[in-house]
Amino acid sequence: MSITTDQLRARAAGSFWLRLAAVALPPVLPLLLIAPASWNGYPLLQWDTGGYLARWYEGYLVPSRSTVFGLYLHYGENLGFWNNLAVQSLATLWLLQLTLRVLGLMQTFRFVAISLLLILSTALPWLASMLLTDIFAGLSVLSLFLLIVGGERTSLLEKISLFVFTAFAAATHSATLGVLLGLCAAGWMARPLLGRHLPIAGLAQASLTIIAGGVMLVSANHALSGQWAWTPGGYGVAFGRMMQDGIVARYLNDHCPRERYKLCPYRNELPATADEFLWGKSMFNTLGRFEGMNDEMGYIVVHSFADYPAWQAGAALRAMGQQLLHVATGEGASVWIPHTYGIIERYIPAQVAPMRAARQQNWGLDFDYVNWLHVPVALVSMLGLLALLGHALANRRLDDLTLLAAGVTLALLGNAFICGVISGPHDRYGARMVWVATFVVLIALTRRFDDDESANEVSAAA
Repeated sequence: MSITTDQLRARAAGSFWLRLAAVALPPVLPLLLIAPASWNGYPLLQWDTGGYLARWYEGYLVPSRSTVFGLYLHYGENLGFWNNLAVQSLATLWLLQLTLRVLGLMQTFRFVAISLLLILSTALPWLASMLLTDIFAGLSVLSLFLLIVGGERTSLLEKISLFVFTAFAAATHSATLGVLLGLCAAGWMARPLLGRHLPIAGLAQASLTIIAGGVMLVSANHALSGQWAWTPGGYGVAFGRMMQDGIVARYLNDHCPRERYKLCPYRNELPATADEFLWGKSMFNTLGRFEGMNDEMGYIVVHSFADYPAWQAGAALRAMGQQLLHVATGEGASVWIPHTYGIIERYIPAQVAPMRAARQQNWGLDFDYVNWLHVPVALVSMLGLLALLGHALANRRLDDLTLLAAGVTLALLGNAFICGVISGPHDRYGARMVWVATFVVLIALTRRFDDDESANEVSAAA
């Protein structure tokens, strides 16, 4: 079967536009990735941002607020945090192209096309545009994978960069560290079955990033607070989730007649949600917040597991399942966030004017329309991961893309377990990770398209 002149001309024209796009678009991608912040007129803020910003100035540890990430934000203050967004944007694009290269699929046009699709259809640009740890949660899954399987396909400088990046990401949030730790543990357990597909050297490097991240966090905590300590707050967050599930009220009703707890007088007045209890105007404030309540909350958390094991297991599974479905973009960014505003006004007065002038602070953000696209794409992408793994299993195909799909699937499950069970289901926790599933599905689709094109060319030549 011969190729006609018209077909040759069409291919030449198409090739010209592909080459033009490949040359023109890559320099623009970093700007497109932080387009939400540019449109906003200021980096996007979230409720938790203020807690991280304050770490440099307040000199003490607070629950769930990494001093490592606080230092990272502090060094961006003089430039309005735009240098932080530049780091986030460039790191994202670096890891996307490096993943494609290690998989043997890197072509400039493919990289540009996948990047644009992620920018248009996922939470990725909103995460890259925000002063929050969330962007590093998904990126660290890619960097850990590249450390494990990269081998001779990455240079020494790239290995060092991946190691430092992964350790830093692990130090920015306990949930991110937990997911990475779980992936390393799964890798070591699967090593006897998968052999050379999971090199021992790669697994060792990946595992050392967890240790390095822990050392980084404890050292930063000591530098800022004088304490050799882990970031506090685990019991308080878990307590809030159990209170939301009704477990705390049941425990207090069962024990208050014979045991004295600070919460006993309030056992019939507990808020309906963990957020109301921990961050609203509740009895938690009256009783001294984390400093006054941490011991009691920790005691109730531990002993409620012993008292109600079946209830706890059922609540954990429900929370995990719900978390997998909570994937909407923008949670916490389109509401009034007085704590963060107050921290900026108190400690960074030079940033008050541009911050107040931004669209976000003038109720200009509405994620409803965005999520009409983002939520279906996220859910379909998770199904696509399962389909990809099922197809690989049916065909007994084990390659690096299959390993990446399996790793991302485990990361999504681990993230849902850690965040859903400890903190309770939130869209923010799902959105920060699920875009990686979309990335993997897009890679698989482009590879399938290439295979089909090659088959057609062979058929046409014949």
